[in-house]
Amino acid sequence: MYRQKQQRSMTLTAAAVVALVPLAAACGSEQADDTGGGSVGADGPRVTGVRWSIDSVTVDDTTHRAPDAAHVRIDDGGEAAGSTGCNSFSARAAVEDAGDSDTDSGGDSGGDGPGVRLSDAMFTEKACAQTPADFEKSLGRALTTGPLTTRSEGDRLTLTTADGDTVRLSRSEDAPLYGTKWAVDIPGQQDGKGRAHLTFDQDAKTVSGRLPCNHVNARATVSDGRITLGAPSTTRMMCEGSLMDAEKRLLGFFDNKVDYRIDQETLTLTSTDGVTVHAVADQ
Repeated sequence: MYRQKQQRSMTLTAAAVVALVPLAAACGSEQADDTGGGSVGADGPRVTGVRWSIDSVTVDDTTHRAPDAAHVRIDDGGEAAGSTGCNSFSARAAVEDAGDSDTDSGGDSGGDGPGVRLSDAMFTEKACAQTPADFEKSLGRALTTGPLTTRSEGDRLTLTTADGDTVRLSRSEDAPLYGTKWAVDIPGQQDGKGRAHLTFDQDAKTVSGRLPCNHVNARATVSDGRITLGAPSTTRMMCEGSLMDAEKRLLGFFDNKVDYRIDQETLTLTSTDGVTVHAVADQ
């Protein structure tokens, strides 16, 4: 990651360099919450906590179609992250209710939802032939040069700058249970995400993957929002104590029934005794 300091980053966010300095202070004391606070527009869907696919960006009346993998997510805690389809990016995010927003100084933008500000943006600098540089440059400019208003229409959301540039988004579909590599987030385990992963196979009716230390395989059948996991078969490696403790917690989900729920890119498993583990679709 880098903070807009090399030539590549300047092309991605050229107009943002000046704008980010005053915006950093404006965002410091603002956070969205789950009960209002900009998470939901007056008549629109949630803006935060949603993985939005980026469909297109229009800057100076020129529209650039986004690569299929381009996306952005604004979390309730005040952070935004996403991908241009090639480079990853992150930023600080402030969200204001539509009725309370003071960001509409550029005139009537037609927004019906909360106002959004992104600042302190950072982009990686990979070069990908399938992602046009003009798209990345336009996206960086539209997202980070100042306040954005939001307008919703069903599962679609449009972000509009004070100059009338737009980023068009659509709500991502839930990742499928089967065939997705689920990276498991283990509570209390440092850097736990990615160390353990599971993949469910519908045809074979199995789950396989890697625990914090060992590989695992088991039977897995799904019915009525529950997964029945069979007794696990694992390799016999020994690892450091913290990894073995985390592995033991995960093995407690096997040879049992667990409730499951998928919310976009997140899989939640809950055991019969109420223990919960989360996993994220690894892309």
